[in-house]
Amino acid sequence: MHTASLKLQSGHLYISLNGHDWLLDTGAPTSFGDIQSIQIGEEEFIFLDNYMGLTASQLSEFTDHSLMGIIGADVLNMFNVLIDVPGKAVSFSRDAVALDGSTLTVDEFMGIPIVLVGIGGTDRRMFFDTGAQISYFQDESIKAFPSAGKIDDFYPGVGSFQTETYMVDAIIGSEEHSLRCGSLPESLGMTLMMAGVEGIVGNEILTNRIVGYFSKQRQLVLA
Repeated sequence: MHTASLKLQSGHLYISLNGHDWLLDTGAPTSFGDIQSIQIGEEEFIFLDNYMGLTASQLSEFTDHSLMGIIGADVLNMFNVLIDVPGKAVSFSRDAVALDGSTLTVDEFMGIPIVLVGIGGTDRRMFFDTGAQISYFQDESIKAFPSAGKIDDFYPGVGSFQTETYMVDAIIGSEEHSLRCGSLPESLGMTLMMAGVEGIVGNEILTNRIVGYFSKQRQLVLA
């Protein structure tokens, strides 16, 4: 198992690898960076210098944090990943990892994990995206929930955008959550529809807990 330092800052998850900070992002199908390769444990990964035109320097501007790039699903799905926000650590293992908690079955689209989330009495397929500072729900019923104000966000290929947010009651696994949800721009919303997905669960569910993203076992465990 390889362990690296982790921090949750201003709604984003940052992992330190080889002396540089990276965005930890299950919602990005492809990793990229300003260096050509990194090593995690005994594994070396070769990177392009951008994803859909998004570069490390642009990413640093969007997050207001100096970043070398994104560690995306293509790398994360090679491991069983233990995300420990209180312990400020993330661990990568090729072997099975034991973790007790609420266990969700994970599906995937282009490597991006999908989980079922109960909203309004209906199970919704939603991406689990550790690169998202808030959650998203692409349904008109979102406006029936309490307003939570506007927020600025960004997405590769789209750039920055602003969205109204609402506090949406949701059931994830065996747990009840109140997710701050926005609505994605039309082009991104269409991408979700193509994947048969109705929204995004952001990294707000990781706060003050340990989460196991075990892609090899097709599981997400909320401890």
